[in-house]
Amino acid sequence: MNVILIAVISLGAIALVAAVILYWASKKFAVYEDPRIAQVAAVLPQANCGGCGYPGCSGFADACVKAGSLEGKLCPVGGQAVMAKVADILGLAAEASEPKVAVVRCNGTCANRPRINEYDGAKSCAIAAALYGGETGCSYGCLGCGDCVAACKFDAIHMNPETGIPEVDEEKCTACGACAKACPKGIIEIRLKGKKSRRVYVRCVNKDKGAVARKACSVACIGCGKCVKTCPFEAITLENNLAYIDYNKCKSCRKCEEACPQGSIIALNFPPRKPKTEEAAAAAPQAAPKAAPATPEAPKAEA
Repeated sequence: MNVILIAVISLGAIALVAAVILYWASKKFAVYEDPRIAQVAAVLPQANCGGCGYPGCSGFADACVKAGSLEGKLCPVGGQAVMAKVADILGLAAEASEPKVAVVRCNGTCANRPRINEYDGAKSCAIAAALYGGETGCSYGCLGCGDCVAACKFDAIHMNPETGIPEVDEEKCTACGACAKACPKGIIEIRLKGKKSRRVYVRCVNKDKGAVARKACSVACIGCGKCVKTCPFEAITLENNLAYIDYNKCKSCRKCEEACPQGSIIALNFPPRKPKTEEAAAAAPQAAPKAAPATPEAPKAEA
């Protein structure tokens, strides 16, 4: 009986000492977490897409609270509405941001870019890009395996079976950038959506010289520079035989689209152009009707 009692007392004493040590350790090494982090995380969409530049929605919430400012921070999935809620929780001002969308900068369809070989390997753009330049003469264009489609969590991008090029659904796209990160060729870019979803951009990433690029793809940018000379806003630059339109400077005048001999510049969601004959007729001032020449008076007969 004494042995059992001693054992019980000993175990109880050990448990008491262990409880005291654990309590002291919990207080000593406690990590304080701002309750606002959980509040901000609760209003985020929990897509965990990484489009904000942070590891998931919890990482973005933590960054917003600790930074003390929302400058340069945006949840691409939730957009301005979610950022307004975050601003209310933190008592900060939410910066206005223009919506963005993913654009595919390659027009190398089956018709424009003929195949010269056939890839018979794993259906992955990353693997194909590591092995060779692609099935066509253009080593810069889309490989067509659909890594961007697999990366999109919002079902906003699909491969067109006729053209072999991915197409973006603007209504579903959140501009998270997952497709752009997944593309080993870098043909997908996140650009401003534009007013009424109208955008002008160069739909080509080929950096080969003009003759080589045109041989590989009939609508490739040949680096002629006509668009650069035409743009009145200095929104177009030419580097490495490739033109690029800065969406922050572009005013959507579409003069570059007319000047491009290759049709490499795309203007999306614009109304159709009027025929040039109609434009000239509308622009020409209406000529005033000419006055009839005055008839000379007949000389009066002398009496």
